[in-house]
Amino acid sequence: MALYFTSINSGSNGNCYYIGNDNEAILVDVGLTCKEVEKRMLRLGLSVNKIKAVFISHEHSDHIKGLAVFAKKYKLPVYISTDTLRNSKLVLDEHNVYSLSHLQSIKIGNLKVAAFSKHHDAADPYSFTVECNDVRVGVFTDIGSVCDRLIYHFKNCNAAFLEANYDTEMLQNGHYPYFLKRRVTSGKGHLSNAEALDLFLKHKHEHMSHLLLAHLSKDNNDPQLVETLFKAVAGNTFVKVASRYEESEVYFVAREINDMDTYSFKPELYRPAQLNLF
Repeated sequence: MALYFTSINSGSNGNCYYIGNDNEAILVDVGLTCKEVEKRMLRLGLSVNKIKAVFISHEHSDHIKGLAVFAKKYKLPVYISTDTLRNSKLVLDEHNVYSLSHLQSIKIGNLKVAAFSKHHDAADPYSFTVECNDVRVGVFTDIGSVCDRLIYHFKNCNAAFLEANYDTEMLQNGHYPYFLKRRVTSGKGHLSNAEALDLFLKHKHEHMSHLLLAHLSKDNNDPQLVETLFKAVAGNTFVKVASRYEESEVYFVAREINDMDTYSFKPELYRPAQLNLF
């Protein structure tokens, strides 16, 4: 059974990532309005009814903007840490909220979602991997620095969303005020192109089929620059920048066939599955 994945949007204007198999899926973050998520999923041919849970990385507005409405409308369980929920100021259905903790593993049908803490200037931030049939897709964004936890999970992923937020020279010479430049590079801000590339070169999975470069800065990066940088050393790994303006294509990765083809959703083959929480 393959894992399908796409970026609904990626950037400081909103983040939302979809990962699922033939029967169920999850979202990591809902930083767009409910209406916009629905519209983009419809364009991709993805059924919202396949989504069985939402996982929240942290409380910054570009990750939770549409969460309350989306979760309420579709009666979805939300996995969010206690500190993140408290700092988000969101009002969620308390009967459908589940607390996240470091190194927690949650089963959603045939999906296994692993959460681990990361370095970012938020109350209790997390990154995630999603696994099905020994295939893993990671969501690694809003990361201030590369740590052993990130390395461990990244090297075990067959595909990943990886932050490449800024080009160091563009940030240094750009218009950001000094305090904001310090925040970005503080070790609890964001990964630079160089830091992301170093992680990729040293620790990518032997059979990593896809790398989607995520959360690029609008002002301090250039999509063509960073995509060219990674493609030059990517080998057989398909590299693409996840846009801050539109959804990505839907890609898939499987245990035996790691294609970079896009996936066409076939409604007649879809059968909803019950939520399975362990």
